[in-house]
Amino acid sequence: MDLKEPLDQLAIPPTQFTRHLKFPDPAAIRIYDDTLRDGEQMPGVAFSPEQKVELATLLSEIGVHVIDPAFPAVSESDRKALQLIVQAQHRGTIRPDIEILAMCRSLQEDIDAVVDTVTAIGAKPDDVSVLVLSTLSDLHLKYKLGKTLLRRAGQPEEQWKDRPVEFYREQNLGLITGAIRYAREQGFSRVEFAAEDASRSDVAYGEVWARACVQAGGTRMCFSDTCGVFTPEGVDHYIPRLVKVLGSVPMTAHFHNDFGLGAINTVRALSHGALYAGVTANGIGERAGNTPLQEVVMVLKMLYGVELPGFRYDLLTHLRRKVELYSGIPMQPHEPIVGEGVFKHESGIHTAAIAVHPAIYQFIAEETVGGEQRFVFGKHSGAAAVESVLAKHAKTLKDHGVDISPDLVKRILDRVKTLREQMLPEKGYPEAIAEHYRHYYALGLSEERIVELALEMHGR
Repeated sequence: MDLKEPLDQLAIPPTQFTRHLKFPDPAAIRIYDDTLRDGEQMPGVAFSPEQKVELATLLSEIGVHVIDPAFPAVSESDRKALQLIVQAQHRGTIRPDIEILAMCRSLQEDIDAVVDTVTAIGAKPDDVSVLVLSTLSDLHLKYKLGKTLLRRAGQPEEQWKDRPVEFYREQNLGLITGAIRYAREQGFSRVEFAAEDASRSDVAYGEVWARACVQAGGTRMCFSDTCGVFTPEGVDHYIPRLVKVLGSVPMTAHFHNDFGLGAINTVRALSHGALYAGVTANGIGERAGNTPLQEVVMVLKMLYGVELPGFRYDLLTHLRRKVELYSGIPMQPHEPIVGEGVFKHESGIHTAAIAVHPAIYQFIAEETVGGEQRFVFGKHSGAAAVESVLAKHAKTLKDHGVDISPDLVKRILDRVKTLREQMLPEKGYPEAIAEHYRHYYALGLSEERIVELALEMHGR
C-alpha cells in the first residue's frame, strides 16, 4: 500500500536526533576490514590463503577501503595469503584503490618479513602498507612488554618489577619510533602505528606518543580498545584530544565488542574526526569479537544519515554467509542487520501490519542488505499472513480447484496452531544444541589433543 502522507511525517526518523552531529565527509570515511587477520584470531577460526583471496575479492566488491589479511612474520600461510592478494590486485580482481596492509610487531625482523614476502613475487614494498604494533597502557607496557623493553635498554630482567612505569613509557617511545623509521627506510610510504589497550591509557602519554610517531614518519594512528571496555563517554575523552594532536594524520578506531558497544563507539569516534572504522565481517574476533562491519555501516546510514558512496550494502547478507561458510561459525538468527531471522515474521499482529506497509514494524528494508522477508507460521500467526501466502499462490490453488475464502483461511490457521503445538518436543532440542557445540569445539585443537601430541612425539 502507498502511504498518503510522507513516511517521515508519520514516524519521526532517528536522524531527527543525530543530524546535529558533525561527521567527516562520507567520501573521506574509510572502512578498514580486519576479518582476515584479526578476525581470524577468533578461537577455532582459520582461513586458507585461497579462502582469504576469495573473501578479499568479495570485500573489494562490497566497497571496503583497507584490507588487513596477514601477519607475515608468524606463518607461511599468512605470507602466501599476502602474496596471493597482492597478485589479485595486480590482475585487477581486487580494486586498485584498496590499501592492503600487513601487520608487524615493532621489530625489524617483522618488517623484513613483509619486504621479503612481497619482493619474492616481484612486487615492491610500497605495494602494501605496514602496521607496527605498540601499546599505550601502563599495564601492557610494564607487564607484557617490560622484559622486552629492559633487554632493549641493556638492563637485567631482574629489575622488571622494580622499574617505574615512566621507564617503560620512555623505552616504548624509542621502540615504536625506531620501527617506524626503519619501515620508511625499507620503502613503505604508509606506516600505521597501533596502540594496544589505548582505551585504558593515560591520554597525556598518548599525546606524547602520537606526536613522536608522526615525527618519526608514521602516517596513520590505530587507536585500539583492545579489551572492549570503551563507553561513548570514554570515546569523548580520548578521541578528540588525539585527533587534534595528529592534525592531518588520520586515525583508525579499532574497537572490540566485549560489551556490545563496538559499533556505537566506532560511530562516535567518527563523529570526533576519526576517519577509519576498524571492523570485521560478522564481528568475528577474539573473545566477543571485533566491531561488526554490518552494524557500523548501517548505523551510519540509517540512524545518522551518513551514507558511504559506492558501498554495496546489498551484499552484506551474502558476505555474512560466505564468512560463516569459511569460518565455520554460524551467526545467531537474530543477529542485527544480517541475521537469517531478522526479516522473518510470525506474530499475527506484526504480519497483519506488515501486509499494510512494511515500515510499520520493519525499519530496515530487507533488500537494502540483500535479505529476504518471509512469514514463518506457528502458534502466534494470524489470518493476514495465511491469506497473503495463499494469494501469492492463487493460480496454483485455482488450478486445483481451491478458492481462497475467509473460512479456508480460518481453518488453515487453526490447523497451523495445532500442528505447531504438536511439534514441541517435551525436553527441548538437546540433539540440535549438542551438535552445534560439538561442531564449535571441533574447530580448533583441544587441550587434550595437545597432550596426545606430546605423548605421540615422545614415543618417536
